[in-house]
Amino acid sequence: MRLAPILIAVALAASSAAVVAKLPPPSDEAKAKAAETSAKGAWSDKVAAYHLCQSMDKVADTYRKGAKSSGKDASSAVATPACTDPGPFVAPTPVAQKPLEASEAHSPAGNATSPPSTNATSSQLTGGPKK
Repeated sequence: MRLAPILIAVALAASSAAVVAKLPPPSDEAKAKAAETSAKGAWSDKVAAYHLCQSMDKVADTYRKGAKSSGKDASSAVATPACTDPGPFVAPTPVAQKPLEASEAHSPAGNATSPPSTNATSSQLTGGPKK
């Protein structure tokens, strides 16, 4: 009976190793897709707010008209900002990367951009014998 809690603890510890595994960095295409998805979500939030604003204005106007027709005194409209239409969705354009060379050829990643600043050998810098 005391073996069950120990087995559960061991199983949980073994499965937690997969949780802390490091994921590779996203590709440029994945980053662009994520940016587009984020922009589309923000745009749809603006559209929803616009439609909500229009419906609230319509409900308030209907209430005031109904109150006036029944002879009740309706309060005057409170000044609020006008509803703004966000317009159609425009996907964000990715920033074009400029080539490193004038011939528009791409250099491999990690190339040196300047010559070394010293002519000292590694043994002179580290103080050890040259191997």
